[in-house]
This record gives sequence, C-alpha cells and structure tokens, in this order.
Amino acid sequence: MNRVILQLEGLFVLLFCMYFYSTYDHGWGLFLLFLLLPDISMLGYFINVKIGTLFYNLFHTYVTSALPLAWGIITHSDLSIIAGLIWTAHIGMDRLLGYGLKYPTHFKDTHFSKI
Repeated sequence: MNRVILQLEGLFVLLFCMYFYSTYDHGWGLFLLFLLLPDISMLGYFINVKIGTLFYNLFHTYVTSALPLAWGIITHSDLSIIAGLIWTAHIGMDRLLGYGLKYPTHFKDTHFSKI
C-alpha cells in the first residue's frame, strides 16, 4: 500500500510540474531534453556504492530540486523556475516508476523496496 501511495504522489508531482511548465513558452523538446539530466548523478556509483548513493539521493530529493524553484520565484528568473520544474518532474517520474531514494547497501535497495 505504501508503494502505491508513493507512486500516486509521484504521478501528482509529475503532472503538477508538467502543467506549470506548459504555462511557459519553451516547448516540450526542452522539457524532454533535460528530463533525464538528474540521472547523471548515477555516475557516482563508478566510484563506489556509498558515493553513488550520496550523489543519487542528493539529486533525487524534492528539497534539492525546490532550490532552483525558490530562487526563480525570488529573483523572477524563468530559467531557474523551468530548471526546478523539470528536475522536480524527473523525481516525480522516478517515484511513479517505483524508483526511490537509495540505501548504501546496493543500487537496487530503495525506500520503496528492492527493485
């Protein structure tokens, strides 16, 4: 049941971000181009599991993705808002697909369950 709730939360976040992104005139190509960018954080796993987990979780938490959103709202920067929306949409998409924050034991150990 908890998994379903987390996936529904991810769906809501993804749709919420897509809606607000659509209010800007930057096209969906830009959205799709940068949607998977936070996954570059997985490169940390080439160093070791502990570093990989740290980088992955840092780039896949809503607190971090909210920083450019907040900065964009404060400074009236559309670019920063769009970056935050795409980044947050990525996290929502991951949660929808069942990918969660990682435990330092193995890449497949997440707060959802073992993938």
